[in-house]
Amino acid sequence: MQINISARHGHLSASTQERIQEKVEKLSRYFDRLTAILVTVDLEHRESPSLEIRVSIEHAEALVAADQSADVMAALDGALHKIEQQIRRHKDKRTERRKPPSKHLEVPVETEPEAE
Repeated sequence: MQINISARHGHLSASTQERIQEKVEKLSRYFDRLTAILVTVDLEHRESPSLEIRVSIEHAEALVAADQSADVMAALDGALHKIEQQIRRHKDKRTERRKPPSKHLEVPVETEPEAE
């Protein structure tokens, strides 16, 4: 899984980037088919930075979540919560559409007609 962290209109410190990477890596717990995660922090408004997370999944469209808060880490927590919900919903949709395996289907038992 590839993780990219970028900033617009400013620079993120190395420690902030590491903390973001540690938190974002945990998304793979929810679904193992994640291919790439792109985190973009917009520091144009210093008093309320916004953060966007874009997650690419195999054989599906990208999931996107954004949040704006007073702190970068608070915005990250909000966006992570949103993207976790989207990943769970996506995974549930995929597993609900599967047919049950044929070996678990019950075969009706035929009874022989009683002889009189």
